[in-house]
Amino acid sequence: FAILAGCSKKKFGSTPTLKFKSVNTTDLATGQLLQFTLSFTDAEGDLTDSIYVEEIAPGCANSSFATQYAIPPFPASKNQDGDILVTFGYNAGSGYTNIAPQCQKNDTTVFRFALKDKAKHVSDTVSSPKIILYY
Repeated sequence: FAILAGCSKKKFGSTPTLKFKSVNTTDLATGQLLQFTLSFTDAEGDLTDSIYVEEIAPGCANSSFATQYAIPPFPASKNQDGDILVTFGYNAGSGYTNIAPQCQKNDTTVFRFALKDKAKHVSDTVSSPKIILYY
């Protein structure tokens, strides 16, 4: 995970905002990485140290998960915005959380993300497009 902070003229509120920007692919085979780019804003600059990530695989409950993933620390400042990069691997080595299909067939999944700040304000949940993980 990585955060890229920048400056822009955006509207900032007490509740953090999160937007889905892009995904590097919607068709994933073994050995490949899946990388999501999400943009955020936070008026107080007090995001927690993790992002909520959920994988929903309707055809295979064993492939679905929900967890908190650590995001690296970044300099806190008022009216903060930037990008969060979330990367998973499909049998792509020990450096990545493995998202291989668990039911011996292709998975069609959706990933959902949310941010929380230290005041317990939670962003809207954003979703990825459908991602196919080829068995």
